[in-house]
Amino acid sequence: PNVMEEEVKKNLEPKSDPVEQQQALTYLEQLKNSELGWQFCMTQLVTPTTQDDRLRFFCFQVVEHYVKNHYNNENPSDKQRLREFLSCWIHYIQCTSVGRLETTYLRNKAAQVFALLFVRDYPSHWPDFFGDLIKVLSFGQKAADIYMRILKAIDIEVADLDIVRTPQEIERNSVIKDAMRATCVPRLVESWYYILETYGACPDLVNLCLEVVGTYVAWIDITLVANDRFIRMVLSMMEGADTREAAADCIRDIISKGMEPMDKLQLIESLVLLLQRSGYLIPIQDDETDYTNKMSKLINGMGVNLIEAHNKVAKSAHPENCILFQQAINQKIPVALEYLCNDYDEVSAGVLEFTRDYIHMLKTNVVHTREQMEFAHSILTGIVHKMKYDDSYNFEQEGEDEATFQEFRKQLKVIFDNLAGLNKEMVLEYVSKFTNTGLGNWQTASFRDVELAIHLLYLVGEAIPAAGGNHFSGNEDKVSAMQVMMHTLVSCGVSEHRHPAVLLQYVETVARYDKFFHTEHEHIPNILTGFLDHRGMRNSSPLVRSRCAYLFSRFVKGLRSLVQPYVKTILEPLQYLLVLVPPDARQNLISQDDQLYLYEAAAVLIVAGAFSSQEKGILISNMVFPVLESFKTTMAELVVETDKNKQELLAESLCHAMGVTSRASKAFSNHQTMKSWSCVPVFIEATKLFLECLQISTQASVLKAGVRQFLHRMVVCLEEELLPYIPQASEGLLKGNDIRSIQEYIPLIVQIIAKFRKEVIPFLQQMFMPVVNTIFTALLIPVDDNDLQEKREKQLLQRNYFQFIASIVTNNIIEVLSTQDSNFLEQVMLSIIRGAVDFPDPVAQKTCFSILRKLVDLWGGKEQPDGFTEFIYENIVPACFMAPLKPTFDLSDAQTIIALGETAMCLKTVYQRR
Repeated sequence: PNVMEEEVKKNLEPKSDPVEQQQALTYLEQLKNSELGWQFCMTQLVTPTTQDDRLRFFCFQVVEHYVKNHYNNENPSDKQRLREFLSCWIHYIQCTSVGRLETTYLRNKAAQVFALLFVRDYPSHWPDFFGDLIKVLSFGQKAADIYMRILKAIDIEVADLDIVRTPQEIERNSVIKDAMRATCVPRLVESWYYILETYGACPDLVNLCLEVVGTYVAWIDITLVANDRFIRMVLSMMEGADTREAAADCIRDIISKGMEPMDKLQLIESLVLLLQRSGYLIPIQDDETDYTNKMSKLINGMGVNLIEAHNKVAKSAHPENCILFQQAINQKIPVALEYLCNDYDEVSAGVLEFTRDYIHMLKTNVVHTREQMEFAHSILTGIVHKMKYDDSYNFEQEGEDEATFQEFRKQLKVIFDNLAGLNKEMVLEYVSKFTNTGLGNWQTASFRDVELAIHLLYLVGEAIPAAGGNHFSGNEDKVSAMQVMMHTLVSCGVSEHRHPAVLLQYVETVARYDKFFHTEHEHIPNILTGFLDHRGMRNSSPLVRSRCAYLFSRFVKGLRSLVQPYVKTILEPLQYLLVLVPPDARQNLISQDDQLYLYEAAAVLIVAGAFSSQEKGILISNMVFPVLESFKTTMAELVVETDKNKQELLAESLCHAMGVTSRASKAFSNHQTMKSWSCVPVFIEATKLFLECLQISTQASVLKAGVRQFLHRMVVCLEEELLPYIPQASEGLLKGNDIRSIQEYIPLIVQIIAKFRKEVIPFLQQMFMPVVNTIFTALLIPVDDNDLQEKREKQLLQRNYFQFIASIVTNNIIEVLSTQDSNFLEQVMLSIIRGAVDFPDPVAQKTCFSILRKLVDLWGGKEQPDGFTEFIYENIVPACFMAPLKPTFDLSDAQTIIALGETAMCLKTVYQRR
């Protein structure tokens, strides 16, 4: 044994050489599987000379491996030896003077091993497991500690609902719990009481015991714990600063136990009475300890459980019981409000669930008492107070604490919305008073109060919905309140506030309620100016500048008819923000992403402005031509640049130039508006220039992406003017014939087919065979089963291929197929059949059957390619039956059901045409 111990220690030592590491791992695995390994390890665990933590932990791992993999197959004597080890080891750790075995992770590992032994032997092979286990309590405090850890590990093995179990494990655990309830649970409860009574001066052991009580109470007889004797013992633990948190958790677990509603009411009310007498319910002032958080969650548990029980009683024929529950719930609200209004957000968050459920309960009642509505108003006051930013909030660099507060604000908003659903008049009156007061004093008030005043105005629009989203028409009372608040917001000068949080909330609210300006036009010039000056896109805060760029675009698009008189004055200050900065220049005021919104806004303003058609064409050209000049310069630099990092920057600049030009085209809803405003020439010029960059081999994939994005927009805005450039664009985008290029090109050509149809037939007839052959070649390349990314890429390519064929068939340009070589056409047709039957992708299958159905409809009559009738009977009809018979055809999947419907439609079309 000493030699073996030295060998194990040697292999457990850290090693830097990979070969030595692997040799050590191999040796340790061999020890785990050897016949003597587990026996050696048991001996080491009760040997005083074994003090190395790593060695002891490894010994437990070896014993654990044995229990998991070999224990059930071993002879009775070995099993008995292992069982006896339990008592021996616990006695050893109690008596040893070494003390190093007290390491928490070792005790937890030991408990886990004993729990694994338990679930294999109890109740059939070791019926008195708990009798033997309880005996170790006589050994003393250390034994009591491991005893509780074993019970905790057993609960994890048999009762933890968060662990996914197999059906066999579920059945096994049910048998174990039934046996425990029938034989030993009362003794376990007595042992808990004994530990709480005996080791009150040992907080760690008491806390562990209280945790075990809380976990077991979910599945044992509640009366064993919920009785005067035991509850008083648990409550006594709330007197100690080191045990009160665990005691609060334990009580919350007890009241969360599933039971009949009236029993639940009696239990909670009796506990509340005891807690009130002891003075534990009310939060400690200025306390930020975990204890106050625990008490907040305890109050929450009481309220949530009472409401849940009330909802069950409400469905019964006993209205008098409902009254009892409502009285009990109402009595808890003042206490919950004290926690809700606590200075510390974590404490407040503890009772949010109860608060939300309470408001929801009131919403389901037809009649409300005065007391309930007063509670509702107090909750509204409380959550508004908690929505306010803390002094510690870091607006410059938001971190985890700031993210936590924003999430907390979202939870408060849910309660705010529910309160509005309960009594919208109350909420609207409160918000009106709060907002008008806050905005009236914005120059002297704290920025937190001002931001909150605007934030509430923003929230009320969603909390109290309006018809068509217009809060300034319809109900006169609401219109009056909303209009007064908005008038105050835009006229009080708060847009001059220096704090970014106030400015952000201001612009968000102005953009949200843009319909207000239909009623008060006179504020529009100041709002537009604010977006463009130091209050908006020239603000010192990057966050304010960025958000204003987006909201400005949204604002002018929503009010394009109303901003018409101010277009000339806006375009001049906007022009500076449209300048494209070189890739090596310092950071601009506006980022590239935000500049996209500004180009769209500028184009919308020009199109909406009171200009002649010719003037609009000139203004759009004046905006786009500098972009094209910048593009030419950058493209020339890229051709000669050799530094890879600079190449990437230049390519990104070219893509940005294409992006802003593309966004400018969004001002035109269709080709007619672009043509009517004399703007077609500048976009044709842009198309010709942008296609030139496809000849550059450097950063080709990046440039292709930019060109594709631009062409997608041009297909929408241009018509026959774009047709001459489609072959050149296709040649450049397909250059290299790589899978990715084809995969990304297909959505574009599908869009072109849908737009131009007959006009692109000659081009498609020419490019069809080369593109499809390239796709076939790519799909034949074998893929490693473990390479999930490549498999997804191939599946996407296959889907895109079927979509390409479907677009040809659906748009009735079937000549593209019928003029192909007959052998090649047959390959295409068979690929559709394979996709319908053999490709385990219901989306693709649906597309394939849709193609086949359309082909039958078009070619199923007299005019058809040679041999198509035979193809129908030999391939299409059998496919309609073969696909659903495949094991991969999952009829529980919604997409598969759609594919099945398409097979039926295909068969129906065959019947109709033949």
